[in-house]
Amino acid sequence: MRLHRMRVTAFGPFADSQEIDFDALSAAGLFLLHGPTGAGKTSVLDAVCFALYAAVPGARQSPATPLRSDHAAPDVFTEVLLELTVGGRRLEITRRPQQERPKKRGSGFTTEKAQTWLREYDPAAGAWRALSRSHQEIGEELGQLIGMSREQFCQVVLLPQGEFAKFLRSDAEARGKLLGRLFDTRRFAAVEDRLAELRKTAERQVKDGDERLLALAQRMAQAAGDTTDARAWPLPDARPGDPGLASAVLQWAAVARCGAQERLDIAEAAVATAESRQAAARRVAEETRQLAALQERYAQARSRADELAAGRPEQDELKARLETARKAERVAPALEWQEQAQRAHGAATAERDRSRARLPPDLADAGAEQLAALERRMRQDLGALESARRAERRSAEIDEERARLDRQARADEDVLTDTTAWLAGWETVRLDHQARIDTAHEAAARAEQLAGQLEPARNRLAAARERDALQARSAEATRAHETSREAANAAHEHWLTLREERLRGIAAELAARLQEGEPCPVCGAAEHPAPARPGAGQVDRAAEDAAHQAYRRADRTRAEAEAALSLVREELAGARAAAGHADVAQLADEAERLQRAHREARDAAAGLHEARLALASAERERERRLAAQRTAQENAAARTASREALEREQGALERELSEARGGASSVAEQAALLERRAAILAEAVEAVRAVEDSAERLKEADGRLSEAAFRAGFDTPAAAAAALVDERGQRDIQHRLDAWQHERATVTACLAEPETAAAGRAAPARTAQADAESAAAERALRDAASALAAARARRAELGTLSAAAVEETRAIGPLREEYERVARLAGLTAGTSADNERKMRLESYVLAARLEQVAAAATARLRRMSGGRYTLVHSDARGGRGRSGLGLHVVDAWTGRERDTATLSGGETFFASLALALGLADVVTDEVGGARLDTLFIDEGFGSLDDQTLDEVLDVLDSLRERDRSVGIVSHVGDLRRRIPAQLEVVKDRAGSSVRLRGAGAH
Repeated sequence: MRLHRMRVTAFGPFADSQEIDFDALSAAGLFLLHGPTGAGKTSVLDAVCFALYAAVPGARQSPATPLRSDHAAPDVFTEVLLELTVGGRRLEITRRPQQERPKKRGSGFTTEKAQTWLREYDPAAGAWRALSRSHQEIGEELGQLIGMSREQFCQVVLLPQGEFAKFLRSDAEARGKLLGRLFDTRRFAAVEDRLAELRKTAERQVKDGDERLLALAQRMAQAAGDTTDARAWPLPDARPGDPGLASAVLQWAAVARCGAQERLDIAEAAVATAESRQAAARRVAEETRQLAALQERYAQARSRADELAAGRPEQDELKARLETARKAERVAPALEWQEQAQRAHGAATAERDRSRARLPPDLADAGAEQLAALERRMRQDLGALESARRAERRSAEIDEERARLDRQARADEDVLTDTTAWLAGWETVRLDHQARIDTAHEAAARAEQLAGQLEPARNRLAAARERDALQARSAEATRAHETSREAANAAHEHWLTLREERLRGIAAELAARLQEGEPCPVCGAAEHPAPARPGAGQVDRAAEDAAHQAYRRADRTRAEAEAALSLVREELAGARAAAGHADVAQLADEAERLQRAHREARDAAAGLHEARLALASAERERERRLAAQRTAQENAAARTASREALEREQGALERELSEARGGASSVAEQAALLERRAAILAEAVEAVRAVEDSAERLKEADGRLSEAAFRAGFDTPAAAAAALVDERGQRDIQHRLDAWQHERATVTACLAEPETAAAGRAAPARTAQADAESAAAERALRDAASALAAARARRAELGTLSAAAVEETRAIGPLREEYERVARLAGLTAGTSADNERKMRLESYVLAARLEQVAAAATARLRRMSGGRYTLVHSDARGGRGRSGLGLHVVDAWTGRERDTATLSGGETFFASLALALGLADVVTDEVGGARLDTLFIDEGFGSLDDQTLDEVLDVLDSLRERDRSVGIVSHVGDLRRRIPAQLEVVKDRAGSSVRLRGAGAH
């Protein structure tokens, strides 16, 4: 793979488009990439990685380090274009990450999705042709051509010296992690995990089978009860996995089945005897209860007959009262009519007295005819005043009309005065309104311009506030994620520890349930001379289940925290893209300034409509006042003629009214007085006549009442009224009489029954003794039946469990063989088997072979860099925990001794790690299929070398040209600028960084 050309735009520190000609740099074989700290040297390598893999190296791949340049203009897209040759094909890759761009219409920003283009140069046609714009297709195409993952590429092409220095000093576990990522030995680790999982599964299946067999034995012991001699045939005392467990269980089951059959035969005979005894006792108890019931019935009937005889006088009295009430019912209509007539006469008398109290004293005793004649005379006088009343009403109307004309005259004079003054200032008012309209027009234009600037400022301010809040939330979510992950791991380890401890102490857990005198569920013995005792901190099932539940809750919490952290990071990236790096206070000040200016302009523009309405209203007011002025002048002439006519009519009416008023102040007052007197006389006439009529009706009602009481057999009407009983009372009396008669007949019939009478003469029944004998026989039968059912169930259950034990024994054999085979393989690959002398895991074995190749390839360059002094060798000596396979030592030719790489000095460590990195690049290249790597980059580390060692290192790097390779050194060491002529300089500036090509091929 060879790089030809790259163009970066708005990427990292580069605000504008910067083009890098790798062909010109590679012509010298060795070139220098230098610049001040923070200029963007590493960003050049990030751009190469982004073009190939759509992502930057892992250490810099985070939302906190966005790809877009903060110096770039809003309308410039972030883009990387890379032209390279790989697999014999010349390709051009263009990538744009997801980013914000200004909206084409309106204000604000919109999100532009990530885009990728892939083109290939056709030598025959001499032009580029497009291949694809699909992210997935382009990723697969480049992955097949390059043959390396992003991690491998960053480790092999972009050589990170600091990481290889750590590799030299690290232990076997850290080396294994790095080599595992580069050589992808996950398949070997997967084999180890798979074998371990198979071993656990097989072991669990064998133990589960043995535990099921033991459980069947315990169930058989519980089912057998005391049918077996526990001392002669104890339950098998074996743990899961013992080979003799199945045979012992099957022998014990046969003895238990024989004992159960014998108990069943005995229980059947006992049930037959108990059934005959229970039937005889039930018959005797039933006959005794019937006799007791008849004796109780006779005694109750005799007692009730005596009570009915004592209540006979009361029943005769009720019967007589009912007959008298039924006779009084015939007098009730006349009595009700007399009461109504009496009430009507009293009301009429009271009304007559009230009416006469309003009459003059001389008319208090006058009769109805005299009062009626006086009323008729007053009505005639009232009719004679009707003409005078009409004249009085017309006089009042004339006064009102004259007052109205006076009010109109004063109003018209006010209108004329006000209108004349208002019209004099009309021109000034019109000019003021027009000036307000012009000012509002200008403010409206200014408000529209400020509105277009205000919305983007508000959006950026909101995004900046959200960005700051999300930064705090991101840190908090990161801490919560780390805490929850550690808690989940701790809970998982705690659960596994408790589970192992419980399995080790399971015997004590079973012994804790033993009771003195009761058979052991495992061996069947009733005596427990030496039960297992729980040790210190004994773990039971509840503790294990609680630990497992705690682990599951902690794992759910970890998953939720991880999801929350991912969501916060996505939101933070969006907020940063929208807000940029501006401070919230600055954005708030700017938004407030625009808001204040926009509000002032908008308030001023809001008066435009009001000013127009005010001008139109003023013009309408002018027209109205002119019309009102003309109307007032016309009304003044018409009022003069109307006032003269009204004065003539008023004089004639006054002469007519003076004769009709009499002594009253007005005709209406005189008429009202006559009207009131006539109404009082009419009311008095009606009241006197009503008293006379009610007295006649009362007299008639008294006569009819006396006649009805005599016919009904009562001496006086008062006696008939006292004997009255309402319908409900009569029903109650009749019901009481009927109930007494019915109960008397029932008691008489009961005493006449032959069986009841005979039981009354017999001796008292002994029911308690008979019931006790029947209950005892019933209990004996139930006990016998329960014993029979238990014996049958025991025999059936023992047969079922014995058959299940046979099937379980047959199934365990193949599982045990499978477990032994898988356990041997798993122990061998995991390094725990005795056959694996060096305790080396399968993955470590493969990585050891790779490390041996890397050490051999690195030694070829290390000898040259160190003047033949140092050699890297692989060591399979045992390390921590008795394991071996990933040791790395250096052999010093000056002393002839082998020592650890951690003892190298700073400069020695650098060129040793450089040699290791170059050797690793060769081995990884061969591993992924031998893809040729023509361009390499080495990042920093040269400052620790002296001049002689630096020359030797540069000679080794320069020798890479023999394989047509070009090597780029990323460093800011000043001495390298003198030694390496071909240079790519990164220059930083306030407006963004730029690149300059110097030396061979510069232009």
